[in-house]
Amino acid sequence: MSDVLAGIKVLEVATWTFVPSACAVLAEWGADVIKVEDPVKGDPQRALISSMLMPVDGINFLTELPNRGKRSVGIDIKSPAGRDLLYRLVAEADVFVTNFLPAVRQRLGIDLDDIRKHNPSIVYVRGSAVGPKGEESGRGGFDVASYWARGGLASALTPPGADRPLSPRNGFGDYMAGLAMAGGIAAALVKRERCGEGSVVDVALLNVAMWQLGPDITSAKLYEGVVMPQMDRDALPNPLTGTYATSDNRHVTLMMIQSDPYWEDLCQHLGREDLYADPRFSDSKARFTHSRELTAILRDHFAKRSLSDWCTVLATLKGVWAPVRTPLEVHDDPQVQANGYLETLITNSGSSLAVPTNPVQFDEQAPSVSGAPELGAQTEEILLQLGLTFDEILELKAAGAVI
Repeated sequence: MSDVLAGIKVLEVATWTFVPSACAVLAEWGADVIKVEDPVKGDPQRALISSMLMPVDGINFLTELPNRGKRSVGIDIKSPAGRDLLYRLVAEADVFVTNFLPAVRQRLGIDLDDIRKHNPSIVYVRGSAVGPKGEESGRGGFDVASYWARGGLASALTPPGADRPLSPRNGFGDYMAGLAMAGGIAAALVKRERCGEGSVVDVALLNVAMWQLGPDITSAKLYEGVVMPQMDRDALPNPLTGTYATSDNRHVTLMMIQSDPYWEDLCQHLGREDLYADPRFSDSKARFTHSRELTAILRDHFAKRSLSDWCTVLATLKGVWAPVRTPLEVHDDPQVQANGYLETLITNSGSSLAVPTNPVQFDEQAPSVSGAPELGAQTEEILLQLGLTFDEILELKAAGAVI
């Protein structure tokens, strides 16, 4: 059974991508995720058009990806009646997840103490830009700023000499941080199961960036004040760990860190047994000494054939290598298809959308995916499950407390 969180109820009071993406993972793991949204505006992500990526055929994929598999309830938690409904949902939930800023949480009555009054053992989860402590803990952020820029990734990944730092892809840090949060929530649920205590789980975009950039962050302090030599792409220290252009201007990446066990096999696959016999390249030390010559030879050799040809030639290579794929080509990767890493999601409008599943599988089963809910689509269903009558729900709708 892949629904390892079946029976767990998650209450999400969050917007945009980072924290909602964590709850999408929990939904794929089998949890019942209820997304609480403003009954008029909903999650602002619903109206976002980002980086020139327009909805295709009416599909707002930027909303579908982090909100798939959830139920939406439209509640005005600014109103007393709406807040009372929220507390009733809290009382039945296992996890409460939010990315609202501290001042907003206090104003809305959804801070830790407020929620714990109604459910002392609930797992309380906060997503933030730069952490829950310090002078800037009350400031908001997005992954482009708090993760990519402030966390060091923009600096570390921008090539030397570039006139400006590289920009990240949509949600680049949000989805990494969301996955980390989902893991933290699962761990907190294990603790609650064993000890009966609900933890407070915090995940910050800044911290996730530092974790992902761990070797650079750590070595930067060790080598502080030392001018590190830049990688010479014409003289790779190990030419068997490099990216080489093909005749059709595509690329092949070799990653044989321990090169000696694979050198002869690579030469055979390249049809260059003469390189294996060449004393300049006899072992890793010799190849390091003559790296400029070998890098040039390999570069010229790979440039003689297309990427498709090289994929055929290198298919049986013992060492690690990979073609440099485009996002579109990933859809057709045989390993992606064999393992269910892309699944078809049917949106609530009936359109189909191929989406990456979360990268954790249980019992060798790919997660099942379903579409993101329309704003407030399950409001009546959820309130009826709380024990409200249709008359009570109609009164709340008339008052504007729910959609």
